[in-house]
Amino acid sequence: MSAGKDIEGVHVHMKKHRELIKPKFDFVDRVLHEELDGLDIAKWTNPKGGYFINLELNQGMASRVWELCKNAGVKITPAGSTFPYGKDKEDKFLRLAPTYPSINELEQAMKCLCLAIKITYYEKIEK
Repeated sequence: MSAGKDIEGVHVHMKKHRELIKPKFDFVDRVLHEELDGLDIAKWTNPKGGYFINLELNQGMASRVWELCKNAGVKITPAGSTFPYGKDKEDKFLRLAPTYPSINELEQAMKCLCLAIKITYYEKIEK
């Protein structure tokens, strides 16, 4: 039987898919730890499946982080997109989808994202 025609084929296909995207998820997790551990401004999931990393920022930061990334040319899922009508009342959740970009593209995107998080945090504490 060809791959995908039975449950074994599906498992083989999904294993190949995992081999392609797991390094990207591992990379994003590593960068988030390197850049944000100990700052008490963000936490995130390290999913064992699926296509997204949920990033939880301090209250009131998600929209500004998204805006800074967008203005820098980094596409991330819009702030609040995981909530009904796209309204996150606390403005603190973003969703990252590292499956499509290459590791080189992810490296640049993650530098920008982490910088946007830090800028937004410092903007908030300066007010």
